[in-house]
Amino acid sequence: MEKTESKIFLTGIKPTGSPHIGNWLGAIRPALEAAASFEARYFIADYHALNSVKDPAALRRNTYEVAAAWMACGLDPQKTLFYRQSDIPQVFELATLLSAFTPKGLMNRAHAYKAAVAVNLGKGEDPDSGVNMGLYTYPVLMAADILLFDADFVPVGKDQVQHIEIAVDIAEAVNRNYGKEIFRLPQPFVGETTQTVTGLDGRKMSKSYNNTIPLFVGEAQLKKTVMRIVTNSQSVDEPKDPDSCSVFALYKLFASPEEQDDLAQRYRAGGMGWGDAKKTLFEKMNEALTPIRNRYEELMKNPSVIDRALNEGAQRARKIASEKMEKVRRVVGL
Repeated sequence: MEKTESKIFLTGIKPTGSPHIGNWLGAIRPALEAAASFEARYFIADYHALNSVKDPAALRRNTYEVAAAWMACGLDPQKTLFYRQSDIPQVFELATLLSAFTPKGLMNRAHAYKAAVAVNLGKGEDPDSGVNMGLYTYPVLMAADILLFDADFVPVGKDQVQHIEIAVDIAEAVNRNYGKEIFRLPQPFVGETTQTVTGLDGRKMSKSYNNTIPLFVGEAQLKKTVMRIVTNSQSVDEPKDPDSCSVFALYKLFASPEEQDDLAQRYRAGGMGWGDAKKTLFEKMNEALTPIRNRYEELMKNPSVIDRALNEGAQRARKIASEKMEKVRRVVGL
């Protein structure tokens, strides 16, 4: 695909825990592929993480882990703008400005807030119990992240498109008030080909289900985790259906079409137990993950490399953000 340098592709990565296989296949790898086609701007959303991570040591560790993960998976900070949200003060200045154009009713309709209210009502509690302003105004800060850097496309899951719609609503309100296009209107980038990654229990891999396969665990722990994948009680001799099997669903994400056909034939022929199927999956998965695991471990042992990459990215990002905010301040009369 020809690189469309005039189009900006921006994504935020929330440092709320170690990445798993689903994160890699569903978010990291597609985003890195997009960087080959657009001008990519990627940031670690550490202020967003404060809504759920209140332990400072955990937040710092998570930030290093997510930076190391993306760099180990192929992000090149020299080619892709990569920075910490908290290093860009203009983000928070713009969030304050955008708040003056954001209807409260719009925030009331935001999915995360509505979900929290629904949980509280279900428990017979006050609707706003446990809801902090960080959660309530999350979409405004996210709009600032997007609009400050003139993003054309923002990758989101189908359940997160509303965040981009809110950013567009706010941007249009500002543009309409001042009679000019101050902010570019972003579009959600929903990957049509992104596959659902199956977890240990057959459901979608998710930390909320506690069914994940961590991306960077050692070989022994990876094997142990793979062997925990839930299967049915069919005996070794019985033919098995690859299309209804979690082991095979994961294998397809790592194996070539020829390798997939070979394993499918072994399933249908009978004579292969679940232990052998899981061992085959582990070997193929470990082959793919070993290089990035080694790179990740190297980066985590040398945090100064991560610091240097993020600090250099912050300098470049602040220059872009400062120029944008100068224009915004001039237009609004500040």
